[in-house]
Amino acid sequence: MRLGFSTAFVAALLATTAPAAAETPNRAQLAASVKSSHDANLKRLQDWIALPTIAAENRNTPQGAEHMRQMLLDAGFQKAKVVHTSGVPGVFATLDAGAPTTLGIYFMYDVKQYVDSEWSSPPLAGQLVDRPEGKAIVGRGAVNQKGPEVAFLAALHAFKATGRKLPVNLVLVAEGEEEIASPHFKQLVSDPEAAAALEKTIGVIIPGAGQESNGATSIDLGAKGVIEVQLISSGENWGRGPLRTFIRALRPSSTARPGGL
Repeated sequence: MRLGFSTAFVAALLATTAPAAAETPNRAQLAASVKSSHDANLKRLQDWIALPTIAAENRNTPQGAEHMRQMLLDAGFQKAKVVHTSGVPGVFATLDAGAPTTLGIYFMYDVKQYVDSEWSSPPLAGQLVDRPEGKAIVGRGAVNQKGPEVAFLAALHAFKATGRKLPVNLVLVAEGEEEIASPHFKQLVSDPEAAAALEKTIGVIIPGAGQESNGATSIDLGAKGVIEVQLISSGENWGRGPLRTFIRALRPSSTARPGGL
């Protein structure tokens, strides 16, 4: 994940109201602030990578929530609180810029499990390494999802450092159970204070590492979520196909399917 994405995010924020030139005087000042804060932003990401919250192992769950809360306050959110659930706690935060429009932001602060021996460099070190596409940070969560979120926070730090307000207000919810299918996310967004704030938003986005090696960026406009199903298929009962051998088909169109499934 390149922290240069912070600059791209700044540009996206500045483009939320048009014309950009009229609404955003001295736009270059923001980009310069991001560039001058590169080392601080890099350290912020490395420090976060060094603190893995893994819901499946109940590892660093309270520490992860508090770290998330403090990072939001440091970035300019006026209010950030830990919301306790029946599982891993979440975080709710607001940034009131006095704007007429409020945007919702989704964060996750947990990461997947990892095996040290499978990594080219220590997964919690967040080392800056040379790769064919350029320098990159290697570490658990660098792309999913701490890198993009730190890039987002870097943009907010730039607004804060240059003494200007965002063009939108922000309502943010952060969960620590995304990697186990968010079993208690409903409790987080049902917190009375969080629910009331989210009602005022025009939509919710999640910062993503959607930047190509040539600098082009992309924005995803939706997500289908996750479901869990158990499918039992019997060739013996169907009268066709294998009787006792398990098979896997990555291309469903290449095999006959009962019921058109």
